Amino acid sequence: MTIYRAQVLDTPGELGDPDALRADHDCALVVEDGVIVARTGLDAAVAGHPGHEVVDLRDGVLLPGLVDTHVHFPQIRVIGGLGMPLLEWLDQCALPEEERLAEATHAQAVAEDFLSSVVRSGTTSALVFGSHFPAAMDVLFTQAERIGLRMTSGLVVSDRLLPESLLVTPERALEAGRTLAGRWHGRGRLRYAVTPRFSLSASQEMLRSCGELLAAGAGTGPGDEGLWFTSHVNENPAEIAAVRELFPEARDYVDTYDRAGLLSSRAVLAHDVHPTEEELVILGERGAAVAHCPTSNFSLGSGLFPWRRHRDAGVPVALGTDVGAGAGFFLVAEGLQAYFGQRLLGAEGLDLRPSDLLHLATRSGAQVLGLAEEIGDLSVGRHFDAVLVRPQTGGTLEQVLPYARDAQDVVAKIFSLGSAADVAGVWIGGAPVG
Repeated sequence: MTIYRAQVLDTPGELGDPDALRADHDCALVVEDGVIVARTGLDAAVAGHPGHEVVDLRDGVLLPGLVDTHVHFPQIRVIGGLGMPLLEWLDQCALPEEERLAEATHAQAVAEDFLSSVVRSGTTSALVFGSHFPAAMDVLFTQAERIGLRMTSGLVVSDRLLPESLLVTPERALEAGRTLAGRWHGRGRLRYAVTPRFSLSASQEMLRSCGELLAAGAGTGPGDEGLWFTSHVNENPAEIAAVRELFPEARDYVDTYDRAGLLSSRAVLAHDVHPTEEELVILGERGAAVAHCPTSNFSLGSGLFPWRRHRDAGVPVALGTDVGAGAGFFLVAEGLQAYFGQRLLGAEGLDLRPSDLLHLATRSGAQVLGLAEEIGDLSVGRHFDAVLVRPQTGGTLEQVLPYARDAQDVVAKIFSLGSAADVAGVWIGGAPVG
C-alpha cells in the first residue's frame, strides 16, 4: 500500500459539464494492489493506513493517465513529413516504413522506440493501429505486456492498392487474425482490434472477413468481452472520392463498414473530417466512436473537424495523436490543437473549456475504449493510472504555472505550455513505468 500526496486534477463527470473539473490542492490517494482505495486528506489517510509509505508529489500536478484512441505503431520514424496531402504522404512516408517491419530486428527496434515514447509522454492506455505483419504484432504485444501498457491493437489488413508486401487475401487475413486474437485478446491488459487499414485498400470481401472475425470473437458471457474494431474514415476528399468509386453499391464511406457488420459500441473510426449527415446518424445509432486527430488533420490539410455535428448526432469523440502525420505522442498537445480547430470554426465549432480538454485526454478516451469503470479519473475504485506533470526547470510553464488564477487556469496553462518533457512520472495499475 502506498499513499500519494499531490495536487490532483481530474474530470469524473461528462464532457461539457461546467462543474466537471475536480480539483484537490492537497490530496492523499491511498493505493492498494494498484487500485485507489481512498481519496482524502493526508492526516486521514495516515490515520486510516498507518505505517505505509507516503510519496510526496506536490512539486507537480497529478492527472489521470492519458488515453490515446488512435496512434500508429509503425510510423514513429516518419514523423515530420510535411507538405503533402494524405495519399501522397502515405506513398512517400508511411508505407515504405511499414514495409520494413517485415524484418524482425527492425520491428523489435521500432516497437521499443514506439512504446517507450508513448509511455514517456504520459499515455497509459492506447488503441494502437498495428502492423501488416503478424510477427511484428507479436513483438508489439510482447513489449506492451512487459511494460504494462493498457493496449488494444490488431493486425492491419489490406488486399488492394498498397505495395505488394503489405497485401494479404481475405482468407489469410481471417486466419492470422484468429491466431493473434486467440493468443493476445484478454491477456492481462491487452485486447485485440480487427483492423482493416481503410476501405480504400480493403475490398468488400476483405471487410466481410473482418466482420466474420469480429462476430466470432463477440464474447459469450458477461465477463467475456468481444473484439474491437478500428479503421479510418472520411479523412481526405480524394480518399472519399476513391472509396465511392470502389464501392458503387455502398451508400457512403461509413456504409462500407456497416454493411460488413463492423460498427458497434466497440468500434473506433479515426478522423471523420468530412461526414455526411446520414453517416453521422448511422455512427450515432451504432454507438461507434470517432478518434479526433487534429494535428494530423492540420498537417495533411485534411480540414477542420465538425465536432458540433458529431455531438448533435450522439457520436462519442476522444483524442488521438495519429503520430506519423502528427507531431508527437503528447496527448495534451492534441487537446490544444483541438481547441484551436474549434475556435477557427467560429459559430460552427464546439466551445471547449480547459476542463473539457482534460476530459478529452483522459475520461473521454476511457469511455470510448470501454474502460471508464477502470480508468480515466482518479476516483476510489479506479486503477491508479496517473501522470505527474512537473514543469522542467527554466521552461515557460515553470514560470507561469504558479500564477494560475484557479484550477481551470492550471489546466489551461498545462495544455497551452506543457510538453512531454514536463512528464515527471507515469504509473499504470499502481506501478511506475517509463
